[in-house]
Amino acid sequence: MVIKVLGTGCANCKKLEANVKEAVNELGLDASVEKVEDIKDIMAYGVMRTPAIVVDEKVKVMGRVAKVEEIKEMLRG
Repeated sequence: MVIKVLGTGCANCKKLEANVKEAVNELGLDASVEKVEDIKDIMAYGVMRTPAIVVDEKVKVMGRVAKVEEIKEMLRG
């Protein structure tokens, strides 16, 4: 599983990245978490509001910081 956190480096982007890493650790998943900061790469996903989460190339959350429990549910499903 490849999880990407899209964001230019703002406080919300950093918080979302931390939440994603915490969710992956709590679930014990074999997943890589990547940070995507280049605006062209972000826009390639059709994301106009950051932060966002992309799981296996599908946008799951956009424009807000998802909580750890919400991320865990998303990754289980």
